[in-house]
Amino acid sequence: MRLLGPSDVRALAAGLGIRPTKTLGQNFVTDAGTVRRIVRAAGVTAGDVVVEVGPGLGSLTLGLLEAGATVVAVEIDPVLAGALPGTIAEHAPDVADRLTVITADALDVTELPGRPSAMVANLPYNVAVPVLLTMLERFPELARVLVMVQAEVADRLVAPPGSRTYGVPSVKAAWYAAAARAGSIGRTVFWPVPNVDSALVRLERRPAPAPEDLRAEVFGCVDAAFAQRRKTLRAALAGWAGSPSDAESILRAAGVDPTLRGERLDVEAFARVASVRAGLRAGGVPTERAGDSSGTVAP
Repeated sequence: MRLLGPSDVRALAAGLGIRPTKTLGQNFVTDAGTVRRIVRAAGVTAGDVVVEVGPGLGSLTLGLLEAGATVVAVEIDPVLAGALPGTIAEHAPDVADRLTVITADALDVTELPGRPSAMVANLPYNVAVPVLLTMLERFPELARVLVMVQAEVADRLVAPPGSRTYGVPSVKAAWYAAAARAGSIGRTVFWPVPNVDSALVRLERRPAPAPEDLRAEVFGCVDAAFAQRRKTLRAALAGWAGSPSDAESILRAAGVDPTLRGERLDVEAFARVASVRAGLRAGGVPTERAGDSSGTVAP
């Protein structure tokens, strides 16, 4: 199968009257070697059903099909979505029947045909985290995810507790999966060439640290903790808990030191804190945990 090269990408765009826009974060991959590298990093093999968010002109789509996958492509741009089946039929007619295109914003998609078990995507930096978290939330059958994102976003997604880049995206991604860097991508493989570096992040689904019905409570706690990340948890969670003293009681009952900042807590610690608050709202009484009161995984 011949994948798209620089001349193919430009010719397709010209034929469609497409001018890549910053609004949609359109930077198209023009290097076949990079496409195959992404597919290898994603671990895609024959028989996999993969959802691709933002297929654009079809560079990565062809690579996924070449690996033997069935692809469900979600594209927000109606012009690109309409053209994709024709591009695949021209470049890979024997596998064109393994492509399904959904014209929609990924944030609005609630059903996917074929129950994909993997997601592979080149995500625009301005929507990368919301799209990733939404897909992980709505489609628990997604066991593996490989996303290409701005390097700064990648750093945040994989950051451990205690690090400078650890924050809301780090904790919320960790609720669903273990995240790790899977390589860097040079700027020159894109058209147009972006002003930022890109990186690959691989996520492997794992059991959540608390029941799903507690997720909103946990995420509310995380948002509050990092909204004022320079403050101690006793102060930062005061509004969320009801008062500074209520926050301290909840934190101590969860085995977390109230003088710590949110950046020191892992997702399991946040889940304990949220669980205590949920119990209080249900009529329970907080009781301080014996022993360790740090709730952290960072030294």
